[in-house]
Amino acid sequence: MKTSYFAKYKENNGICIALKKPEYFQGESYPNLFPTWEIIKIYKYHHYKDYKEKYVYEYQKQILSKLNPNKVYDDLKDRVLLCYEKSGEFCHRRIVAAWIERYTGHKVEEIKTIDKRSGLIEI
Repeated sequence: MKTSYFAKYKENNGICIALKKPEYFQGESYPNLFPTWEIIKIYKYHHYKDYKEKYVYEYQKQILSKLNPNKVYDDLKDRVLLCYEKSGEFCHRRIVAAWIERYTGHKVEEIKTIDKRSGLIEI
């Protein structure tokens, strides 16, 4: 299992964990990991001073607490979890990755690519 975002990852084993996928994405989805609109609004509209902490809390409470991390890992171990935010930005795929790592011991890394123009590694 690895993570990335829609605009960057173009291989065939990506799986959408976002509530809505881009029109161009023809791959499968894993609805069990979709955040609710209520959770998305916490992040999108920043109604809370500590919105990131509130988002993590609500995502864990409403979504992850109802799932078995070993089953999720088994279901998705050969897949790349995709959502919209760029690498390094706050996003729920990295919350899922941390949860999987904590409860299964499996490392879940963000895919790195090399920018062909600059030669720099994009994380």
